[in-house]
Amino acid sequence: MQVFKFGGASVKDADGIKNLAKIIKSNPQENLLVVISAMGKTTNALEKLAISYFDRQDDVHQLFDEIKSYHFTMLHQLFEGNHPVFDEIANTFVEIDWIIEDEPVDPFDFIYDQMVSMGEIVSSRIVGQYLNFMGIKTQWLDARSYIQTDNTYRDAKIDWAKTEDLILKSIPKILENQIAITQGFIGNTSENFTTTLGREGSDFTAAIFASCLNAKDVTVWKDVPGILNADPKLFDDCIKFDELSYQEAIEMTYYGATVIHPKTIKPLQNKHIPLFVKPFLAPKQAGTIIKEAQININTPIIIVKKNQVLITLNTRDLSFITENHLSDIFKAFAEVNIKVNTMQISALSFSASFDHREDKFEALQKLIKTDFELKFNTDLKLITIRHANEKSIEKYIKGNIYLEQRSRNTAQFVLKDE
Repeated sequence: MQVFKFGGASVKDADGIKNLAKIIKSNPQENLLVVISAMGKTTNALEKLAISYFDRQDDVHQLFDEIKSYHFTMLHQLFEGNHPVFDEIANTFVEIDWIIEDEPVDPFDFIYDQMVSMGEIVSSRIVGQYLNFMGIKTQWLDARSYIQTDNTYRDAKIDWAKTEDLILKSIPKILENQIAITQGFIGNTSENFTTTLGREGSDFTAAIFASCLNAKDVTVWKDVPGILNADPKLFDDCIKFDELSYQEAIEMTYYGATVIHPKTIKPLQNKHIPLFVKPFLAPKQAGTIIKEAQININTPIIIVKKNQVLITLNTRDLSFITENHLSDIFKAFAEVNIKVNTMQISALSFSASFDHREDKFEALQKLIKTDFELKFNTDLKLITIRHANEKSIEKYIKGNIYLEQRSRNTAQFVLKDE
């Protein structure tokens, strides 16, 4: 069997959904499972809605009406007015109505997951109904009935044993005479609360289903021709890779390459399942294949992470930074669920950069303020160059460098984000 995953850009409008249907029709096969992301920028819009609701702002209903209007405009472009999908989507949005009718009492991350997850639910229902409307026999599946997680809201951890058992129990039978369509990004706790797997987590969902079902391959359909050595939105001289090893792809995603979610590759590598990254507007192009292979990379790979904060810690008694201090520092990072993107240690200081989320940063400061003095800079970016050489460093690194770190194969620079 095979797994297809379509990102938000591929279903951002009616033409995109029609193109998706053409891709599926042009790949006639049995045992296909399709994973769908939220449409266009819906996740961003739902995030804004969740923040507004949590902060008790006055624009909650206006923001929600804009989200509903976007989806119903698309429905009118795809279906006749009396199609049952209109009631189905209206009833799905009612779940958000129920939330915003009451004052927020739960933690923000919990509220976030209950609201933002609706983007994938609505998107997959629309696409599923359209495929059936076009004569492609399709069954809609709720990913929350299969993807079981812990209670780490916004970055849930998979319970692989439970998830695999639930997937194998019913999905192979479902796929015998129809395709299945489900959602990326979301899961479910043992208490039956919705969780999300982290931003861009739909790729990871596709890998979970593929791993549990021992799929032949996974294809992620993107708005780029394949995996490039840099973000084409930031650089105009990008080069496409025809193939990459699992190891190289893991390193790229670890350092922040956003074309694939960082947790996607390992489950596929464990089962030797190749991953194709292909352009949804040119589906006959080869794209990029990620597989088990020894592939030499000579082209520098440029990865940019924006919205970084750089901290420098010193012990309050000005003693050396010891292993005990490092243990306390990393314990604090783990407790507030902050991933360090780059770090540097000297005799008297510890420096690290990470994604700037104000709530997590404040929580970190509370944990370390007793033992450490802290200085920090915000509005920074981290540029990582894999397979770096002096020419690439001279070309891409401009401006005031706050932190520099080099290894045999990778160079990292924290700079002001101009």
